[in-house]
Amino acid sequence: MLTKKGKYGLKALIYLAQMPVGRLAFVNDIAVANNIPKKFLEAILGELRNAGFLLSRKGKDGGYRLAKPATEIKIGHVIRVLDGPLAPIACASRTQYKRCDDCDEVTCQVRHMMLEVRQAMSDLLDNRSLASMRDSANDDLPLIIKLDA
Repeated sequence: MLTKKGKYGLKALIYLAQMPVGRLAFVNDIAVANNIPKKFLEAILGELRNAGFLLSRKGKDGGYRLAKPATEIKIGHVIRVLDGPLAPIACASRTQYKRCDDCDEVTCQVRHMMLEVRQAMSDLLDNRSLASMRDSANDDLPLIIKLDA
């Protein structure tokens, strides 16, 4: 399940992807626009910066911007950084596999189903870029709003 941290991180990245290339955004502006608690957002943006998704500058003219084009940022990677593995259970994870104590991995039907779920999630999220997510959100706006933009 996507946590608030993951959801807020994606919202912040979409906000930044909508900015003109190279332009910085203030944490407060991102927080207000997306109804995210500022302190929580600051921590999330720090993690995204450390993972190489963002660049930041301190000071009066400071802020955040994407470190690379939105087309190169994959949603699956962002979620893994903020929320951990995509797998719904540990024995289905590729990156943080942990064997269950209560079953036989070979015959456990729950595990086999969760492997399929994890693969389906990975296939979608690892092939969807921030740019496509941003653009699909814009496709959902009413026509009158798009014309004013």
